[in-house]
Amino acid sequence: MTTLIIGGTGTTGSRLAALLPGARVGTRKPLRDDHVRFDWDVPATFGNALEGVSSVYLMPPIGVVDPVPVVESLLARARLVRRVVLLSSSAVPESATGMGALPALVRALPEWAVLRPSWFMQNFTGDHLVAAGVRDGEIVTATGDGRVGFVDAADIAAVAARALTDPLPHNTDHLITGPEALSYADAAAIITEVTGKPVRHRSVGTAEMTERIATAVPREFAALLAGLDEDIRGGAEDRVTTTVQEVTGRPPVSFRDFVRRTFTAS
Repeated sequence: MTTLIIGGTGTTGSRLAALLPGARVGTRKPLRDDHVRFDWDVPATFGNALEGVSSVYLMPPIGVVDPVPVVESLLARARLVRRVVLLSSSAVPESATGMGALPALVRALPEWAVLRPSWFMQNFTGDHLVAAGVRDGEIVTATGDGRVGFVDAADIAAVAARALTDPLPHNTDHLITGPEALSYADAAAIITEVTGKPVRHRSVGTAEMTERIATAVPREFAALLAGLDEDIRGGAEDRVTTTVQEVTGRPPVSFRDFVRRTFTAS
């Protein structure tokens, strides 16, 4: 029973790999013995990565408008795979094409789960636009006072680990959030309180946000991301679920604890 973790060196994949030490880590640049080359842009890498694999953590290709054909190609080669856990998003609705069509592909398998996490707490760190705002002291979004159930990637990985290894398949969608819904202003206030570094939130219009994001990514993708901010402003992500507690048996990490762990660690 070998698990292939696609995107195994990424935000959720690396945390999942730590929970499943016998898993095979699929990555474009293998660096260790448990790594195998996997590249969505090179289908020739699929066969070797899937050899002897019975379950897959499916991290879809990033930035692809319609990932269905390449994911279908992978699943067609995965003849011995019985269980697939798909990383989707709470912000991706079901659709006939595009990212929203992937859950239907997975549900056709004997054993499956679709993970629909809310926005990652890790967006406040690293190379993300919000993280740059934290460093500069001003987070800029088009979310207004809209709230988000920010979730720690470690909690997503914990749910994924159970979905991949539990004796009985979950065969369901898991909507995954943190323990509370916060606005970006709330998040900025918590960062300020915990770290002592002043951080504030400034809300702008969707068009202005598109222009800001378009300095780093293609305009079409920037418009998509700004539109997600607009959805948050309208309340689309203002919810909290008990999924982490129910699946893993422990409560999800709070944003305050995440900030303490991430920003104040010596």
